[in-house]
Amino acid sequence: MENSIFELQYALDTFYFLICGALVMWMAAGFAMLEAGLVRAKNTTEILAKNVGLYAIASTMYMVCGYSIMYGGGDFSLFLSGITADGVAGAEEAATYAPSADFFFQVVFVATAMSIVSGAVAERMKLFAFFIFAVVMTGFIYPIEGSWTWGGMDVFGLYNLGDLGFLDFAGSGIVHMAGAAAALAGVLLLGARKGKYGPNGEIRAIPGANLPLATLGTFILWLGWFGFNGGSVLATASVESANAVAVVFMNTNAAAAGGAIGALILARVIFGKADLTMLLNGALAGLVTITAGPDTPSPLLATIFGMIGGMIVVVSIITLDKAKIDDPVGAISVHGVVGFFGLMIVPITNADAAFSGQLIGALTIFGWVFVASLIVWGILKAVMGIRISEEEEYEGADLSECGQEAYPEFVK
Repeated sequence: MENSIFELQYALDTFYFLICGALVMWMAAGFAMLEAGLVRAKNTTEILAKNVGLYAIASTMYMVCGYSIMYGGGDFSLFLSGITADGVAGAEEAATYAPSADFFFQVVFVATAMSIVSGAVAERMKLFAFFIFAVVMTGFIYPIEGSWTWGGMDVFGLYNLGDLGFLDFAGSGIVHMAGAAAALAGVLLLGARKGKYGPNGEIRAIPGANLPLATLGTFILWLGWFGFNGGSVLATASVESANAVAVVFMNTNAAAAGGAIGALILARVIFGKADLTMLLNGALAGLVTITAGPDTPSPLLATIFGMIGGMIVVVSIITLDKAKIDDPVGAISVHGVVGFFGLMIVPITNADAAFSGQLIGALTIFGWVFVASLIVWGILKAVMGIRISEEEEYEGADLSECGQEAYPEFVK
């Protein structure tokens, strides 16, 4: 009887894990639609190619070496046997679901981190320079940082973040801030789009080509986030875990709603109008905010946290623009600035987390990913160049990088 109960629990938890992983994979479509909507029409094909290509690269590199670095301490035999057999690192603690389900769930997370980079460097980066960076980011930079956090390993043998009271339930820092750190490093070396800033320093708005598409992308991401946060409970086939999943789903939705409302109100105060792009980024900011700790706040607190996150992202986008850090989709603000905020509020509702531990963890993640990414971007810039020419940028990256346009009948 006990064996039958275990088998049922194993099957249900594995199925739940896979469904949540599929929801997170669907976020790749959300990023693609959001970014395609917020860039100009002449860069649509290239941004879509980026998102499909990075997902394929992330899936392959995480299988080849990333998972082994993150959870196996560099034991690359996991590539050959451990991912699909019983001997995966951490399998003893996670024995209620198939180890290969764990790998699938983890691989869609690393793809999410890389998706954050694609929007920030949009409209002026060489496609294959981006793909080469994706190889390093998903195969090495992210897994090394992940090994210090979810992998439980010491940071270069110096200190253990878990011992310091660092907690990140589903990745406000580990996934989102890490992706933003890599994006920031690339943007700083890449420079702004031509025409974004005038000769006297004035900021020129460059509207996206398809706001309905951007809105669809936001709703897809909102839906996928239930798998992102809900799947991080790691189980659902018991009363305790089922209740935990329900709380996480509820708080995830509440924070997203709060973020949208907060951004809408602040944008109305600042601009005098309802800015749709700020509204969309506000919803995403609410989701990033709650990702570090969706399991402990009340629904009201989750809404308030999300609302503050939504307001922060509006201020951050304006501030970065004034600093001439050109981020076409607001990814650095949404995932980086708000990701840090999400980490720092975890101790408010979770006594197991410490403010000092959260701060040290955030600085460790950001410092490693930013510096490592800056080095990789710098090497790529020196060896092959990372930016398309001014003429190619004027014509659009679709033609120069992909040789085809997304909307050929409307261009000329």
